[in-house]
Amino acid sequence: MKKNLVDIHCRNLNKSLSIEMGSTLMDIYQQSGATLPYRVIGALVNNKLEDLNYPVYRPKQIEFVDIHHPKGRSIYLRTISMVLAKAVAELYPDHHLRIEHPISKGYYCTLNGRNGIVTTEMTNAIRQRMQEIVAADTPIETIEAPMEEVKELFRQQGQLDRVELLTTLGTCYARYFKIDHFIDFFTGVLAPSTGYVPVFDVEKYENGFLLRVPYVENPETLAPVVPQPKMFRAFDQFVEWNNIMHLDNIGDFDRLMHENHGSELLKIYEALHEKFIASIADKVHERGNVKIIMISGPSSSGKTTFSKRLSVQLSVLGIRPVVLSMDDYFVNREDTPKDENGEWDFEHLHAIDLELFNTQLNQLLAGEEVNLPTFNFEDGHRHYYGQTMKMTDDMVLVIEGIHALNPELLAKVDQSRVFKLYVSALTTISLDDHTWISTSDTRLLRRIVRDYNFRGFSARDTISRWPSVRRGEDRWIFPYQENADIMFNSSLLFELAILRRYAEPILSQVPEYCNEYTEAHRLLKFLRFFAPMDAGELPPTSLLREFLGGSSFRY
Repeated sequence: MKKNLVDIHCRNLNKSLSIEMGSTLMDIYQQSGATLPYRVIGALVNNKLEDLNYPVYRPKQIEFVDIHHPKGRSIYLRTISMVLAKAVAELYPDHHLRIEHPISKGYYCTLNGRNGIVTTEMTNAIRQRMQEIVAADTPIETIEAPMEEVKELFRQQGQLDRVELLTTLGTCYARYFKIDHFIDFFTGVLAPSTGYVPVFDVEKYENGFLLRVPYVENPETLAPVVPQPKMFRAFDQFVEWNNIMHLDNIGDFDRLMHENHGSELLKIYEALHEKFIASIADKVHERGNVKIIMISGPSSSGKTTFSKRLSVQLSVLGIRPVVLSMDDYFVNREDTPKDENGEWDFEHLHAIDLELFNTQLNQLLAGEEVNLPTFNFEDGHRHYYGQTMKMTDDMVLVIEGIHALNPELLAKVDQSRVFKLYVSALTTISLDDHTWISTSDTRLLRRIVRDYNFRGFSARDTISRWPSVRRGEDRWIFPYQENADIMFNSSLLFELAILRRYAEPILSQVPEYCNEYTEAHRLLKFLRFFAPMDAGELPPTSLLREFLGGSSFRY
């Protein structure tokens, strides 16, 4: 009998193949002869992420992804989360599991909330049961059913957070996942079976436990646990604020929106920001001898607006903040370090003239008048135009930059005179109890909106640059964040609901044929879970105004 064939293009091989209609992606991969460095766990089909059981009936462009690929890693993390959820449900059916947020190269989890105590005996039992589930290599079924039927299934299992989340979608059908008799919901695809996620661990962490996951650089080994007590406290503080409002998940948020509490929520969280910024200014004042404030944080964290709002609060206390630009201390272009591709690496620490920077800061601290440099980005050289500075008793320097917390930057400056701040958008609300919201997603959406509105970049442009931005953060920012005296969480609980109105039309312009469509499509699906919120009541001093426009600050 003649087989019905369909042509597909395999991007891994850069050639077309004729395959039998209805073949799964796994069948195609095995027949293609393609080889990847690590185990294949999914594929991009016309730039949309699909699981390996996805059947192909029409011509498609296919790119297989392994566990080292960012999209493959996301499949791995969702799959190991479901294995964890199944293990906890079997061992402790009366306990409530929450996979809260990333920390220490893993994911912080709680049982019965932040006040529930997880013992070492419990983590040992969970680890052992997870190992058994993985060793069984049980198939993970993907099931699509009428929405009301799916909601009833989760309601019967007591997973009311899934019910609330699914209610926000407003679709006729919903997809869920099943391992044996255990079901769960995730917004993306999972691996074909439990045996795909052998690298993990579970260990006690604070009151809860840490789900340890593979190393990004080497997905066949566990990532090392990196102590992050200050980062944990920053998350913890905002989680406590969420609890005051009875907000754990997006379903809770959307319910409040439908009950017309959005305006109240906005005012409360803006007030919390202002109160925290004022408390930071108080701490600077209480130290007495602080003359330099260093501010660092990853892209689109709102560092600039934070600096301006902090300056206002310092002025209230009689402190005169003066901004000193680190950019003016770049070395001349010909002395700039180069990256592995031979390109100028302007993010490198040694792209800054550390000797001059330290010398002038010490001169300023000693009360001397300093001739400040100005860096000309057109000719790539530092110039002196007669701009001078001399510090007065009431003055404090405010310096913002990616290297601000790197100890090498101010190695020759008296550290007792320096106050270090770290600013980042640490998202503390989840989609549901098993699905966290990536902090980088919030920052990426902020940047997409800002780049489009004020810098002339499309969403495709911003998405294409994002991996490079993240690599720079991993190298120059994140390793030093615990050096901060205080961490400020710049996220606003309601901001994704506001960003939705701005981001959706921008993301919709990304064409399906380009690589960036994969991320644009994912973000559009993600934003559907947020009840849209109007920005009309957003104050002109809000951190979010830096990205939307309408700020009363000058940038």
